[in-house]
Amino acid sequence: MQELLTVLAVVGPVASIVFAYIAFGRNKKKDDQQDGKQNGTVLTEIGYIKSGIDDIKRKQERQDEKQESQHIEVISRLTSVEASAKQAHKRIDRLEGGSE
Repeated sequence: MQELLTVLAVVGPVASIVFAYIAFGRNKKKDDQQDGKQNGTVLTEIGYIKSGIDDIKRKQERQDEKQESQHIEVISRLTSVEASAKQAHKRIDRLEGGSE
């Protein structure tokens, strides 16, 4: 009977250590899977944000190009209007000078 108690006294702590190690390994695997899923979700969301920013940049560049071409068009039209006004003033000056 004494020997059985001695064997149980040795086997009990060894078994608890083995079960604790198995539980630790199992929990670590679950934690690693959960961390992997979470990291994957975060990286996916970052990818969506990055693509959204890229789209906004492209739209802004197109809008800037459009505005630049509109400014060039306005400047060229203004230049032609100024030239036309200058010619009109010359004609008016000639008419006023000739009628006096």
